[in-house]
Amino acid sequence: MNLSVTLGRLELKNPIMVASGTFGYAREMQGIVDVSRIGGVLPKTITAEPRVGNAPWRTVEVSAGLLNAIGLDNDGVDAFLESHLPYLREIGTSIVVSVAGRTQDDFVSLASKVGQQDGVAAIELNLSCPNVSGGVDFGTNADSCRDVVAAVRAACPVPILAKLTPNVTSIADIAQGAADGGADAVCLINTVLAMAIDWRKQKPMLGNGMGGMSGPAIKPIALRCVHQVASAVSIPIIGIGGIENIDDVMQFLVAGASAVQIGTANYYDPTLSTRLIDQLPAALAELNASSVADVVGTLKRS
Repeated sequence: MNLSVTLGRLELKNPIMVASGTFGYAREMQGIVDVSRIGGVLPKTITAEPRVGNAPWRTVEVSAGLLNAIGLDNDGVDAFLESHLPYLREIGTSIVVSVAGRTQDDFVSLASKVGQQDGVAAIELNLSCPNVSGGVDFGTNADSCRDVVAAVRAACPVPILAKLTPNVTSIADIAQGAADGGADAVCLINTVLAMAIDWRKQKPMLGNGMGGMSGPAIKPIALRCVHQVASAVSIPIIGIGGIENIDDVMQFLVAGASAVQIGTANYYDPTLSTRLIDQLPAALAELNASSVADVVGTLKRS
């Protein structure tokens, strides 16, 4: 069974990745997960300068999901390159670094600096974080998305993935902008804008007021987005949103994703990613497939 996948210029040993912000810097999972088996690891999103993030509460559990408004808390790119990348390049799998900026120049500078480092397989542009000021600006306008992707691609030697928000009228249009800009793949979806309220205090529960919802509740939205984009755009798709078992993985593949990222499930079951890799061959065999590519985008009309 061939589990390898090709996402533009990025090749992975298998389609099971772990999403940025949910797996730390991989070091935290040492002794719990054989990270070398995972198709790709995305460390926590980094920015040019250190960020303290949003005021608490930063996370709230809700029905069938999790709200977060972390605010991209991180130590900045220099600390990442000095303290985390040396470890990451030794873990034995593809490292995709997630970056976020306030301006196009921020994205270009970050991607160029990180993309030239040994051990970085690709850059994921976080164009869609809903809980920071300006975090979705580049992910809600097709022209802006195209422009930032094109600028990064021109300055960065490694493959470029564009992570998009579902909080738009037509995600297919935004994905087309990313494709036109030269993205190797699009990642669908980031979290869904949401909130939780303490009615007794008559206040939002998140310190930021609103945040991003992830987990099983958003999987139907993510599947819809993957299907719509797969029908409109020719570049590969990485599916994200509420994956917690092999059936979820297969649904994303059939809908049109060539790979998936495991997110919220890492918090309560950090071994899920490797278990899914073990279960994938049997699931593919049920569809008489000999590779992942054989099932991608095979959804039939009802």
